[in-house]
Order: sequence, then C-alpha cells, then structure tokens
Amino acid sequence: MQFKAHKTRSQHQLAIKLRVQQPAKSGMLSWERQRLLIHAAKTALAATLCWWLALRFGLHDGYWGSISAIIVLQSNVGSTVTASRDRILGTIIGAVFGFSFSLFGTLPWNYVLAVLAAVIVCGLFGLRNSSRLAGVTITIVMLVHQPGPRWSLALDRVLQVVLGIVVALAVTTLIFPDRARLRLRDGLAQEFLVLGAFFEAILQGFLGAPAENLHALREDALAMLRGNNQLLEAARNEPSGGPGWREGLNLLSQFGRSIFDALVALEFSVKDSHHDRFAQQLEPALGKLVADIHRGFQHVAGRIHKWRFDVEPRRMNLENDIEQLEARMDQVRHTGIEFSQAEILRAYAVQLHLKQVARLLRDSRVETSRAVGEIQK
Repeated sequence: MQFKAHKTRSQHQLAIKLRVQQPAKSGMLSWERQRLLIHAAKTALAATLCWWLALRFGLHDGYWGSISAIIVLQSNVGSTVTASRDRILGTIIGAVFGFSFSLFGTLPWNYVLAVLAAVIVCGLFGLRNSSRLAGVTITIVMLVHQPGPRWSLALDRVLQVVLGIVVALAVTTLIFPDRARLRLRDGLAQEFLVLGAFFEAILQGFLGAPAENLHALREDALAMLRGNNQLLEAARNEPSGGPGWREGLNLLSQFGRSIFDALVALEFSVKDSHHDRFAQQLEPALGKLVADIHRGFQHVAGRIHKWRFDVEPRRMNLENDIEQLEARMDQVRHTGIEFSQAEILRAYAVQLHLKQVARLLRDSRVETSRAVGEIQK
C-alpha cells in the first residue's frame, strides 16, 4: 500500500537524521564531556581568582566571593546572568533588611521580622529566587558575631558577592563562552526531529500494528520541550546574536509546543484504529500528505540548524496535499455506508489533525523567516 511505502522510506531518512544529530566523538572524549571539563576548569578558575582578589583588596572572609562565583557560574552565559541577577538582588535586599532591623528590637524577634519582611518583599516584586539568598544574607548580618558595626558587615557581604559575580560573568563570557541561544538552536532542531519520530510512530498504528516505542517517543519529545524551555529562559538574558534571534527562538519554541499538543490529539484519535478499512480508501492522498509531513519535520529541523528559513522545501506543497486529501474524502463519502461509523469519524478526526500539524509546520518556517528579517522568495 502506498502509505506504507512512504512510511518506510521516511523511517530510513529519519534514522539517518537522528544519527547525524548525536554528539560527535573527539578523541577519547565526547563533546558533552569536554563541556563538563571546561565548566569545571572555569569554576575552579573563577573561585581561585575571587579568593586572590579578596586578599589583595583586604576583604574580610574573602571566601564568600569564591562561594558566590561557584554558585552563579552555570553551564552557559544566559544561566549565569540569571543566577547572578538573583544573587545580587537577594544579597542587597538581605543586607538592607538585616542592617535596618538590627537597629531596633532584640534577638530573636528582630531577626524573625527581618526574614519575614524580606521574603514578602521579594515575593511581591517577583523575585522568588532571590528570597532565599536574602534570608541567608540577613542571617549572616544579624547572627554572625564579628567586631565592628553591622553596616560594615552588611557592606562587606555585598562587596564580596559583587566581586564573585563580576568574576563569574567575566570568566563565563571571555573564556570558552557557551551561549544558551546556540544550544537552544541545536536543541530545537533536535526537538523537531524527535517530534517527527513521534508523528511517525503514531501513524504506524493507524494502518498497522501500533509502534512499540510510542510511549518512549512521547516522553522523549516532552523532555526535549522542557529542556529547550529552560534554555529559552537563559537565552533571553544573553546579548542577541543578530536580527530576530530572540523572536525567532520564541516562535519556534511556541510552534514546538503547539505541534506536540496536536500530535497528542492525533495519537488519541487513532487509538484502536489499526483494523480500519475506510482509511485505505483515502489513498494515495493520505499517504502523500503523511510522507510530506515527515519531510516537513526534517526540513524545518535543517532550517533551524542553519538558521535560514527562506528556503522552501523542494517538490513538496503541504497545502496542495491537504486539498488533495479533502477532495479524496469527498470522492469516497458515498461509500461510507459500507463501513462503521467509528471508522468514518476516526478518519475525519485524523484528517483534521493532519491538517493542523501540516499547517503548524509550514507556519513555523514562514513566521520565523519573517521574524529574523528574511525576504520571502
């Protein structure tokens, strides 16, 4: 049957694509292990540099700068910026509240009120990640017994944290920088390939035996969506890599989530349909649309990887495929009396969801092309 022929060829092409996307080996170390070693070396360098600078500037308890650098230095630039922002805001709020509440009342009541007020203020201003750091700073300022006034301890604490953050930002930006937006670009390309594999497994159960790895592919796709969403949050805090980078990444992330939702709906609609005979009447239009959607996932993934979206897929027109399938549905409508109502309703549901997936794929390329400022051909 034509549908199965298209499906087999697409399976082979998709398997090749997925193998290409796996991290390449470099000597004895994979790229992921190289990134781990680089991150470890950068962390050690930042911590040591903070400690040395604290000694040079005569800061008390200079290890706090090293601790701050270790905490905020993340695997990519965007995450480091986010962690640095949360830590400096939490430290400043904690230092102000710790010093202010130490001027009146006695322990433990002024300490309790200081922590309570700081957490509430951080929550009201949307700084929930900074609230814990504010509480830690209040604890150090109010409970650590050191000679000298409390304002001196609070200022010293802020200076050490600022030192650690400045050093961490300098190290992550200047030494083998790992850009979240570049990792997100590759992650989104891989995401569309995984979504394509999920789509393929769903359709395998429509006109044949259900795919054994369907559940695993759904979980893989969901994990990719979650991981890329975290990278998107980090990428928003990095300098843009050119016109439309932020908007393009945002659009692709949104389209990825929409396609996943559409595929879950498609999976539900084809449940227990592998014995349907009505769908076979929709060939060759159904098989052509399914095969082109497979190619569409691969095409969009390739465009994301190259970050160029104004290249249309060759010999493929999803809108034309949709029109041919709708025309075929009209032609075979009179034969519906020969089949069960469940089969017919399932076929129409599958048609609806296939149209949605096809148009989301097309729009993901077209809308991103406009977002990055490309001229449509």
